Amino acid sequence: MELKDVKELIRFFDRSGLTEIEVESGEERIYLSKAAKFSQEHYTPVPAHSKEEAVVEEKAVERSVKEGNYIESPMIGTYYAAPSQGAAPFVKAGDIAEKGQTLCIIEAMKIMNTIEADYRCRIVDILVANGDPVEYGQPIFVVEAI
Repeated sequence: MELKDVKELIRFFDRSGLTEIEVESGEERIYLSKAAKFSQEHYTPVPAHSKEEAVVEEKAVERSVKEGNYIESPMIGTYYAAPSQGAAPFVKAGDIAEKGQTLCIIEAMKIMNTIEADYRCRIVDILVANGDPVEYGQPIFVVEAI
């Protein structure tokens, strides 16, 4: 499947009333899903070691999100905190990010997409680890407007 075909499929899907779509062409398969808050696409989070850890982790995310504004992932992909392996992260918890400053990279379909701050803010918390898969609408950063 050509990149232009994939982009056209995504545009169609975004405008449609569909909640899921799966397209197969030869050995290639694309699955898109619109769902509430944290679920979308074919990526599945790595489960916690136990149910207790999953509950603690979920409550920590809920608490962090409630304590401030958050920046969500605008797409499905892989979160990268730094421009390259071994490089310093774009931001750390406690940093002040200026409007337009790169906060992270999300790799989607081999394309590196920079995510920038929409306004001047303090990074209160980072909710994902380097290399983690992220979903559309998933909170990535808890921020405080300055």
